[in-house]
Amino acid sequence: MRENGAVRTLGEVTLEELLAEGTDLTGWAAKQKGGRIESEIGMKYLPPLRHPPKILCVGLNFKDHSKESNFEQPDYPTMFLRVNTSLVAHNAPIVRPRVSDSLDFEGEIAVVLGRGGRHISKDDALSHVAGYALFNDASVREYQFKTPQWTIGKNFDDTGAFGPDLVTADELPLGAQGLRLETRLNGELVQSANTNDMVFDVPTLISLLSEAMTLEPGDVIVAGTPSGIGWARSPKLLMRHGDVCEVSVQGIGTLRNTIVDEGEIG
Repeated sequence: MRENGAVRTLGEVTLEELLAEGTDLTGWAAKQKGGRIESEIGMKYLPPLRHPPKILCVGLNFKDHSKESNFEQPDYPTMFLRVNTSLVAHNAPIVRPRVSDSLDFEGEIAVVLGRGGRHISKDDALSHVAGYALFNDASVREYQFKTPQWTIGKNFDDTGAFGPDLVTADELPLGAQGLRLETRLNGELVQSANTNDMVFDVPTLISLLSEAMTLEPGDVIVAGTPSGIGWARSPKLLMRHGDVCEVSVQGIGTLRNTIVDEGEIG
């Protein structure tokens, strides 16, 4: 738990365990006493959830991104899945695979569910949200576009940066609306948008997904990236060994990762 620029550790319980038990995170945190106060300097992070039941990713959820990608704007969310082995934490390296140099950035907001369900109405959807985090949906474009199905290019090991931690829903505007989302590569602003610009907002995504599948506590919905991706630029702007990519959202924080070539991690 963050306190005035430091972190207070609250024991060995994991976020997965708390969500699975139906814990009210805000109430639980308020009751915790003691713990160790530690500096963030040198702290090793883990993803907020290491083994979420599902990682449900939304494509083409900003009109300007659909346009730059030469896709017609769909009237239904474009969905794909990520696997747990693709996740990487804040301050940990995003790995550029040896088989391709087409690793691109995608700054996004991640919705973490605290309650599951099926056929959830839009009006009730936000009551199922535990909180929000940041996500860099780093994509190996060469593999993403080998077929019409994007999944393989979105699931290379250690490419889905998730963190830095979970901000509970009560600390943000309803549905995380009206927040500035920015991505920087080596300090240069490469993506900037407002969460109000999402075609499908958080309640809509939860409701539509629950039409098809049972949502579970701990499920993560990665809600889509705005325009500015490197693949759509001329010349292309792709992530290289040693680059630093940062995703920031007002009220949530900054997710920071260095890019490291596969096989170069010490």
